Amino acid sequence: MGTGVGRGRSACAEGSGGRIWLYEIRIFIHDVWKLVLNRKMDDDDDDIPQLSSHTLAALQEFYLEQQQREGMKTSQGFNQYSIGSIEEDWQLSQFWYSDETASCLANEAVVAAGKGGRIACVSAPSVYQKLKEQDGKDFSVCILEYDRRFSVYGEEFIFYDYNHPLNLPENLLPHSFDIVIADPPYLSEECLQKTAETIKYLTKGKILLCTGPSL
Repeated sequence: MGTGVGRGRSACAEGSGGRIWLYEIRIFIHDVWKLVLNRKMDDDDDDIPQLSSHTLAALQEFYLEQQQREGMKTSQGFNQYSIGSIEEDWQLSQFWYSDETASCLANEAVVAAGKGGRIACVSAPSVYQKLKEQDGKDFSVCILEYDRRFSVYGEEFIFYDYNHPLNLPENLLPHSFDIVIADPPYLSEECLQKTAETIKYLTKGKILLCTGPSL
């Protein structure tokens, strides 16, 4: 999801502030659609939800990035591991990282994993994609993700539902990854706790957790 959702805008500091803005955007869109579906939209501006200036700026930046990604898809250099090659699905709470942030997180993971290390990306598909772009031969990586569109990545894709944190393939042995990168798809205590169970099972000890405060 990340699904994160996986899922801010500044490198490596994207976590809390940015995800709260994106969460507010998602709630705003939900509220607008609720008004439309209920046919309650009229001339009374008081019924129309408003975005904060910070959230509006984040939304504008998001749409700019979407346009840039669409442009990349028509360019010669596009490949299946480019961030945005699989579109965000807001219904799955997916908000991809910027290239800068994904690169920062990927580089940190490679250093932490060490030569020949294993990296697991839990609900962090854009970090997985950035790691694959590096075409690294000194590490291996897999993606644990709810969105089955990522199954295009073959054997490195592992279906993952945080509601069943230990429902994992038998060949995914405990404590078999040098580092686990995780971005819980929802800003809730339940989601974080269940994702933490998965992380604890997979990691040898190193964790890179990207999330904001519980709402």
